[in-house]
Amino acid sequence: MSLNSLVLCSDEKIVRVLRRSLGDLDIAVELCADSATALRKLTRKRFEAIIVDCAGDGSSDVLRSARNAPCNKQAVAVAIVEAAVGLKSVFSIGAHFVLYKPVSSERAKASFRAARALMKSERRRNSRVAVRIPVSMRSLEGAGSLDVTTFDLSEGGMAISMGDRRRPTGRWQIKFTLPGSESSLEVQAEFAWEGMKAQAGLRFLQPSPEATICLREWLKQNSPEAEPDDPPLSCRLTDLSLGGCYLELGSPLPVSSRVLLSMQAAGVVVRAQGLVRVMHPEKGMGVEFTQHTAEHRAGVERFLGVLSENRTLSPELLVEPDGLEPLGNGAKPQADKTDDPLLQLFFGELLTAEDFHAALQRQRTIAGGENVSSVASTGAPVLA
Repeated sequence: MSLNSLVLCSDEKIVRVLRRSLGDLDIAVELCADSATALRKLTRKRFEAIIVDCAGDGSSDVLRSARNAPCNKQAVAVAIVEAAVGLKSVFSIGAHFVLYKPVSSERAKASFRAARALMKSERRRNSRVAVRIPVSMRSLEGAGSLDVTTFDLSEGGMAISMGDRRRPTGRWQIKFTLPGSESSLEVQAEFAWEGMKAQAGLRFLQPSPEATICLREWLKQNSPEAEPDDPPLSCRLTDLSLGGCYLELGSPLPVSSRVLLSMQAAGVVVRAQGLVRVMHPEKGMGVEFTQHTAEHRAGVERFLGVLSENRTLSPELLVEPDGLEPLGNGAKPQADKTDDPLLQLFFGELLTAEDFHAALQRQRTIAGGENVSSVASTGAPVLA
């Protein structure tokens, strides 16, 4: 199934580059010459990407409206701007990615590869498979337990049938076994919606990377619309703490992107979930770890230990997009509420890319004489 993009642009040269670059990535283009046409289409059709030349009249309205259109609020938004335009103003109107003019085929393809991975993850996350599975539910707020049955399942949650029409709320620990699997999955969930005939929807709350991968693989095998994922993005790990990491890559993912990380060095492997907190176009991104279990912390501590013992070691790191966090969710804590120097930098004052990397370098200098679990720096490339 082809991914669809809406393009608002009247510059024929840019349109030619976009058609060629998007076509090579199997992304269909629906071209709009004016904002009125684009706004009308946003309310009537779903797009995985919305690409807007910000030189046109009404371009800001199109980006803002995409966030409010029910069928397109999770679409990946790409803004095409002059090099002198500030990133803060572009991101404030809803853009995830920025393409600078003049738009070259090479730069467009690099950006759209990263965007396509997000587009696929969002569509996959919303894809549902009809299946009936018994589910055991235990309230985490003292409201007892329930036994229910699913009638469909997705990567982000499940729809269930409830026999007695009760409408519980709050957070629950749920346990179920996928058909064909010998082991059960346990995740936390909350009630997301109520339907007719004792039906309700559960939203998964930060499942472990292992549970996410297991569920994703099962859905791929059992979904008639399954399509192959793009390969994970290879990165250079430059800074690592117990709370997050900074990754250098040419096409970083936008702020609010959920990611799955795989870090490996000297036989130590760590899988982690994260949320992109800062992004610097064509340079890199800062990721906060979103798991707070003792197992995750122990794994990161082991990894930091390996790096501290051999500062020339080149760890392997792959990052896989896992969708976009809705705007307004996952709010940042205040910088003074964390004792992690790297997270303080992510959550603190908004800095230019140059000032941010200068601050990173100062942290590395300080950490060189302190406990490596504060901030670790690796100087060698991760992957070529």
